[in-house]
This record gives sequence, structure tokens and C-alpha cells, in this order.
Amino acid sequence: MESMKDKVAIVGMGCTRFGERWDAGVEDLLVEAAYEAFEDAGIGPKDVQAAWLGTVFSGITAITLSPLGLQYIPMTRVENMCATGSEALRAASYAVAAGACDIALAIGVEKLKDSGLTGVKGPAIVGDNPDGTSGVASGFSAPASFAYLGTRYFHRYGLAPDYGKRLLAEIAVKNHYNGSLNPRAHFRNRLTVEQAVGAPIIAWPLGLYDCCGVSDGAAAAIVVRAGMAKDFRSDPVYVKALAVTAGARQGCMRQDYDYVHIEENVRASRAAYEQAGIRDPRKELSLAEVHDCFTCHELVLYEDLGFSPRGKAGEDIEAGAFSLTGELPVNTDGGLKCFGHPLGATGLRMMYEVYKQLQGKAGPRQVKDPRLGLVHNLGGNPGMGIASCVILGNE
Repeated sequence: MESMKDKVAIVGMGCTRFGERWDAGVEDLLVEAAYEAFEDAGIGPKDVQAAWLGTVFSGITAITLSPLGLQYIPMTRVENMCATGSEALRAASYAVAAGACDIALAIGVEKLKDSGLTGVKGPAIVGDNPDGTSGVASGFSAPASFAYLGTRYFHRYGLAPDYGKRLLAEIAVKNHYNGSLNPRAHFRNRLTVEQAVGAPIIAWPLGLYDCCGVSDGAAAAIVVRAGMAKDFRSDPVYVKALAVTAGARQGCMRQDYDYVHIEENVRASRAAYEQAGIRDPRKELSLAEVHDCFTCHELVLYEDLGFSPRGKAGEDIEAGAFSLTGELPVNTDGGLKCFGHPLGATGLRMMYEVYKQLQGKAGPRQVKDPRLGLVHNLGGNPGMGIASCVILGNE
């Protein structure tokens, strides 16, 4: 299969503030993100030749994009659970790389705060019937399904429960610190390890501060052929790899699933590294935005993505390897944990951060001399998921 490396570039991006956006509807959020992206790229809606909308619950068809003023062009709605925003970028990138269009829009949006679904219940999982009720219907919650990663990780690697909880707390503290530097983040409060460890339990070992927020928000990207990129701006960001893997629910059907790794994460990252020509992600990546829906997932991701050896992520956490000034900064904008998680927008929001970092425009969160950044999403749950890995570069 031919690599996507350096076939397309991102020349404009936009992202709303995430949070409880009672002041804005779906249309308002779309306009806010899209028009920032248009201005960033120096284009207008009339210049867009095709568009892809990513949303899980906040639009039925691509007609949802009608407030943007796009002019009778092909528009498509895509959905891949929590990897929906990345899926919109993948579709736009494939179309541009194939020559179907020269300028494409990828945009994701979700308006969840007034949907009636609570954070503990979370958005509907596979098999649920999202009926817009208060979220107290029977079923298993996202925190409960991801909590297995924590309990099994502690057991597999012989971590005392109190020590394991403190490792998860360190991840929450890191992401809250990064989020406190980000004016568009849903949560901007800093935490202490003691606050995170002592928070009310949602699904052990996950406490309140181990779980990401449910948010409203939108994010957008303008994708063009790589050869055109410098016509739009002097500092475009190039797509080095796009990889998506979906399993057949093997983890849910096999009694020997270990719950200390997610195979889709592993395979998507390895495919992306191969496309981008990366041999040592810990050393070659400048930063990573990973799907920290829960702190125990970020812990496992350090190993799934090849940042830490198996069973050794705790040592890297204690050494500050993934902090803003560490060897490989992870979730520099606060991650899902603090920036928030409007499902359809999340993947593109993560790309917005990598885009700004690679351009040297991330303000107090700026990492030093970045070259390559990774964006990882997981849709679904441990044992049945859809993983996406996108690698972006500024050269």
C-alpha cells in the first residue's frame, strides 16, 4: 500500500473554546471553527471544493454544514465514534491525495452538554440506543469499561494499589497543568496529586479527576495538495502518515484478553510509523496528543505507542518524561482530560494543537524545536475499538 507521506498539507485550522457552550448551537460552533480556519488559510468558503463533517450525535447529514456558505460542492458526514474528527481529516486527505479536489475542508462538531447524556453514562456505546434520556438507564459505563485497564495493569506488573493510583494521579496533574495554560480548554484548574488520589471514585481505580469531561466544541482543517501548500502560507504542516485500524471485537470474545494493551492502538501506531519512516517514536517524535479519555488509558498508551517498554511506563511518569519539558511531551494542550471531549471535534482539536506547536505558535505551552507530532484517537472500548494515528510534520 502506498504511503500518504507528504502528499497533502494542512494550511489552515480553527478550533472553538471547548466547554459548556450554552451560548452556542451546533451551527454557531461550526461557523466559529470554520471561519477561523478560512482566515488562517487566507481563503473563503467559495474556495472549498469538498467537505467532510465528523459528528456522532450533532448532525444527520452533511447538510448540517449549510451555515458555512459552501457553494454546491460534495459534502459528506462521517462517524467513527471517538475517532470521528480524525476520520474527517482522513477522508479529506485521501480525496486531495487522489486528485479528486485541491482544497478540502475537514470539520468536526459535537453539542453534548444539553443532550441529556451524563458524563458517567457517557455517549452511547456499541449496542446502546441513544434515546436522549438522563443517562441513568441500565448498561455499563465508559469509566467501568476502561477501569479494567487500570486494575489489570496494577495486577500484571505487581503495582500496589496505592502506588498505581498515584501514577494515574500524576497523569491527571500533568494534563491539568497543561490545560491551565490553554485559554480554550474546558477545565483550567491545576491539581495536586493528593487531590486526584482523594477524589470521589467513579469506577475503581478511576476517580473523578481520572475521567475526561463531556464538552461542546468544534474544530476544522483546510487540506491542500502538498505542492500547493506554500502558495497559502510559509509554514504549512504536512501529513506524514494516516492509519486507522478496527478490530473484530477480539478482546470481547477471547477469554485470554489481557486488558493491559489495546491491539488496535498498537497496530495503528506501527502502521503510522512505517508510513512516516519512524523507527524510534520516543526519540523522533517532538510531541504527542493521545486519547486520554481516562488516565489509565494514557498509561497503557505510553506502552502501546512504543514510548515506554512494557511494564515500565510508571518509571517514565515518575521521571517526568511526558511532561511539558520532558523528553516527549504528551497532551501539551491538556488532552481530553482538560481540553474536553466533544466526540466529533476531538481528533481535529488534537491536530490543532500539533499544528500550532509545529508552527511555534503554542504560547506558554510551546515545546522546543518541534519537527514531528502524533495524534492518536480511540473510538470504542478496550476489546472493541477503532484506533487512529496521524503524524504531522513541519518539513
